[in-house]
Amino acid sequence: MTASARGKLLWRLADLIERDAEELARIEVRDNGKLYAEMLGQLQYIPEWFRYFGGLADKIEGGVLPIDKAEMFSYTKREPLGVVVAITPWNSPLLLLAWKMAPALAAGNTIVIKPSEFTSCSTLEFARLFKEAGFPDGVVNTVTGLGSEIGAALVENPRVAKIAFTGGDATGAAVYAAAAKSIKHVTLELGGKSPNIVFADANLENAVKGAISGIFAATGQTCIAGSRLLVQRPIYEEMCQRLVAFAARAKLGDPMDLVTQVGPITTQAQREKVINYIEIARGEGARCLLGGGTPDAPELAKGWFVEPTIFADVTSQMRIAREEVFGPVLSIIPFEDENEAIEIANDTIYGLAAGVWTSDIRRAFAMANLIKAGTVWVNTYRAVSYMAPFGGYKQSGIGRESGQAMINEYLQTKCVWISLAESSPDPFVMR
Repeated sequence: MTASARGKLLWRLADLIERDAEELARIEVRDNGKLYAEMLGQLQYIPEWFRYFGGLADKIEGGVLPIDKAEMFSYTKREPLGVVVAITPWNSPLLLLAWKMAPALAAGNTIVIKPSEFTSCSTLEFARLFKEAGFPDGVVNTVTGLGSEIGAALVENPRVAKIAFTGGDATGAAVYAAAAKSIKHVTLELGGKSPNIVFADANLENAVKGAISGIFAATGQTCIAGSRLLVQRPIYEEMCQRLVAFAARAKLGDPMDLVTQVGPITTQAQREKVINYIEIARGEGARCLLGGGTPDAPELAKGWFVEPTIFADVTSQMRIAREEVFGPVLSIIPFEDENEAIEIANDTIYGLAAGVWTSDIRRAFAMANLIKAGTVWVNTYRAVSYMAPFGGYKQSGIGRESGQAMINEYLQTKCVWISLAESSPDPFVMR
């Protein structure tokens, strides 16, 4: 297809997603238990990825080189990689699929989707839209199954040119190692232990909302969760009190109910993992200010709920501050000054995101420069856009998703040389 034709297909797909956003959101809620309000917000925003990259499809250009060789003409062209495998997690299946699929298709690749075995339904329903939009058969393919079986087979398949993976860092490392055997292109968006840093000069009301958004929104089941809240000592106790008062009012319940603020954990195994980390934190001496168990309400008894949990007096050496919990568990760590805040923030194998809350513009820029993370939010948290690159430092991943330049992750450059000379020079000398 021509690049312009690909772009028009992506725009047509965006319209269909917009049309079916409510139904797709309901399917995601039934699959993963996240709030309908959040899933609907994601589905209503997803079309923008396809419109944005659809607009870029016919703007992928090579160039003529002002080459330094006499009687030579040289130019570059950008070509698709080929078959891309997109492996997606269970927490935001369609949003994270769109981040991979939109640039991959705009660049002219074909794609094989391997959704999480826990949340395949919304992806299968989503895939129907490609036929309706007019995509040729075979361009978009979905294969379901266990990661250890289907995922591994796709990663190792020699016909696959690129793996785009979102998930845990251990699985990501295994994908990276397997892909290296056949030198595949790889994009990895992995885990995080993001610091959310509150200085004494911050607007505390906003900082509390940002901290709550960072960890209890999405029930903490997000790679960018601000699970480490670093608070400057002069406001430490006040911040703890404000957080407890705010989080204690959070409404747990049916994720389809629009008044619900915290839903269940997606899988039983993940719920057990979260509860286990809570017990580990208690054993290491962290002070539990709120929650720390499962809710008593009879109407929640059959669900995989965990109470919003807040631990104070956490140190960087505790496992609760070093390992990704992926649940509604907040660790509050005190600090003295900017230097200590940076030291604590960067004392992790991860580097996906961070937040900074301050009224000092100098400090805001200084902290953003020194924090080792792919995204730094100042006086906000959890903001994403199809225009903004997203990805991690260190063990939080490789490569970026979203943003204009990120279409390059799905392209390769070819350089063409054409001799205009009437006779060839000495064949034993490199030209």
